[in-house]
Amino acid sequence: MILVTGATGTVGREVLRRLPARPPVRVMAREPGRVTGAAPTAEKVAGDYRDPGALARALAGVTTAFLVTTDVGGDDDARFLRAARTAGVRRVVKLSAAAVLDPGADDLITRWQRANEDLLRDSGMEWTLLRPRSFMSNTLSWAASVRSEGVVRALYGTSANACVDPRDLAEVAARVLTEDGHAGQAYTLTGPRAITPAEQTDQLGRLLGVPLRFEELTPEQARVALGARCPAPVVEALLHSAERQRAGAKAQVTDTVGEVTGRPAGSFQAWAKDHVEAFAHVP
Repeated sequence: MILVTGATGTVGREVLRRLPARPPVRVMAREPGRVTGAAPTAEKVAGDYRDPGALARALAGVTTAFLVTTDVGGDDDARFLRAARTAGVRRVVKLSAAAVLDPGADDLITRWQRANEDLLRDSGMEWTLLRPRSFMSNTLSWAASVRSEGVVRALYGTSANACVDPRDLAEVAARVLTEDGHAGQAYTLTGPRAITPAEQTDQLGRLLGVPLRFEELTPEQARVALGARCPAPVVEALLHSAERQRAGAKAQVTDTVGEVTGRPAGSFQAWAKDHVEAFAHVP
């Protein structure tokens, strides 16, 4: 049996859409009713990393698990791995981040991910690490201002990021979860080329058929905007990450998506075309 965590998130729900009916799939979520995309045969259970009993029930009979954690600085990975080892789980596929490989990355988020990777490698279970660059879907945070003002506001408009389509990441995850030969592997996943926020803005405008304006935020403006939805330590980590991107740390492209799936990674333009309605003004 395969257990999928993070199933209501950007990647988890796409993974569910790509998993075959066999072997059986179980989905753990705080709110199972919000889970979409799973096969009709998938079992949905309520669970929380901080509830040992629910975690044990979710892991019973599981041989392979897809692990997604989002509580930056927390110990959800440690809790899950202890319970998984006790339950007899054979292997864990973990969603991490490409930043763990960046020598200049020493922010809170990256330190947390590195520590969690170490926990998994030392767990005694088989492991595979998925290390994506940022998701193309992060641009959905621009949708409100695009719809209402025709404006994209972001840091460092000419800084490039080899961002990845979450659907490609999910396809890699689904293959790793269901195929042999991936144990002990760490896969860095990117799109086909690095792209800047200004280029993304231009491509979105062309797809929408309207001119979009890019307005570059100052670091202080970005700090205020991020602070509306993130804790202060996470905000500082994200600002540090943006500085590394400006310095070119996120522009390297890999062909890992193609190597694992047998097809090229999708472009930002292709992702945006499939999600253009999210940015379109509705009269």
